Amino acid sequence: MPTYAYACKDCGHAFDIVQSFSDSSLTSCPECEGTLRKKFNSVGVVFKGSGFYRTDSRDSKGSSVSPTPAATPAATPAASAPAAAAAS
Repeated sequence: MPTYAYACKDCGHAFDIVQSFSDSSLTSCPECEGTLRKKFNSVGVVFKGSGFYRTDSRDSKGSSVSPTPAATPAATPAASAPAAAAAS
């Protein structure tokens, strides 16, 4: 059964309660009988990492995506300019 968080709009009293999905939401504060509001928290599942793709769980035979070859660092014109100037 899920745990729900409530906060009173009038007195600020906050509490958590375990309720069934079929139970109706609480409407009155147990402290002051004021109006309650349900607080919504972030989702309990967090996916961390560089990315998740639909091909992650498939074998390599059925995949139409080819792996990218490792890139080699190319010489840039700015890096080779001082060497050319020193040679002359």
